[in-house]
Amino acid sequence: MLFAPKEKGQGLVEYALILVLVAVVVIVVLALLGPAIGNIFSNIMDGLTT
Repeated sequence: MLFAPKEKGQGLVEYALILVLVAVVVIVVLALLGPAIGNIFSNIMDGLTT
C-alpha cells in the first residue's frame, strides 16, 4: 500500500513516453512521405480536371 501512488505516477510517465514516441514516429513518417503523397494527390487532381 505504501507504493501505490508511486506506481500510479510511474504508469502515467510510461503512457506519456509512449505518446511521445508515437508522435515522433508520425512526424518522421509524414516528413518522409509527405511530398510523395502530395504528388499522388496532385496527379489525381490533374486527372480529374482534364
